[in-house]
Amino acid sequence: MSQTPIPVTILTGFLGAGKTTLLRYLLKAEHGLKIAVIENEYSETPIDGQLLGREPVELMTLANGCVCCSIHVELEKALFMLIDRIDAGELSFDRLVIECTGLADPAPVAQTFFADEELCTRYVLDGIITLVDAVNANRHLQESIAQAQVGFADRLLISKADLTNEVQLEALTQRLQRINRRAPIRLVDHGCIDLAELLDIRGFNLNAEMEPLASTPFSILAPVATTPDRIGTLVIRTPQPLDLDRLSQFMESLLERYGDSLLRYKGVLQVASDPRKLVFQGVLRLYAFDWDREWQPEDQRESVLVFIGDNLPEEEIRAGIALAEC
Repeated sequence: MSQTPIPVTILTGFLGAGKTTLLRYLLKAEHGLKIAVIENEYSETPIDGQLLGREPVELMTLANGCVCCSIHVELEKALFMLIDRIDAGELSFDRLVIECTGLADPAPVAQTFFADEELCTRYVLDGIITLVDAVNANRHLQESIAQAQVGFADRLLISKADLTNEVQLEALTQRLQRINRRAPIRLVDHGCIDLAELLDIRGFNLNAEMEPLASTPFSILAPVATTPDRIGTLVIRTPQPLDLDRLSQFMESLLERYGDSLLRYKGVLQVASDPRKLVFQGVLRLYAFDWDREWQPEDQRESVLVFIGDNLPEEEIRAGIALAEC
């Protein structure tokens, strides 16, 4: 019997950014959903101090049907445990939120949902949401892990904005855009935010939508190589059709050498001699691609590629794409 995959949201952010406050709001909000939350026992502020016990996995069902899960085992084991409980009729929920610890790299968590066939069937990664503490952001972003958390994000939520001024907030927004140009930036007020910003964002769907790029003022942002941050975004646009074989060879070579440094990447491509759009995206060395709809007369026919990574070899990437142009 086929089952609809359960959407998964990964919630990350550096220490004290407000992840638990946001989770409390999400669990108490009037959304009519049964949400399961997996929290790591090393979280800086557990959702409920009574959740942790001696069992490898502790479950608590809240009054509104939401489920809290504290784990003392690997995430993969906890995910399979939840599947077993669902299949046995002991548990039911609509969505899963995974709270990463403040010092955690979101990469292994995201890769979990691509590495195992059964997990790919039963869960679908909806998006990665990263909270950024406006007051302490400059200090936090000196840490490479905090930059990586921003780089992986499909949504960036700035907390404590009310404790800064407009100049500081604008400077932070610019910095976050340089690190990750594809993630919309929103403000969160003491954990409160429109739930549409958290759910059904489809950050890992293969489609040709690149709206966040269209609205980002790239021209006023510094090139990757001139920023103080290790993590940065490279956007390449070309009106020239691309040769798929040459592009594939370049991408394979790029992933072989720099795959561990490419946090997120996505492209909507105009391929020579084919009327359809080719869409691809990836996380580190894991990627997927598919053909989308045909180009329409009103479309701006161009290829757009976005790379978010650690010390990106910018000139090498630009040269490789240029060699694939027809």
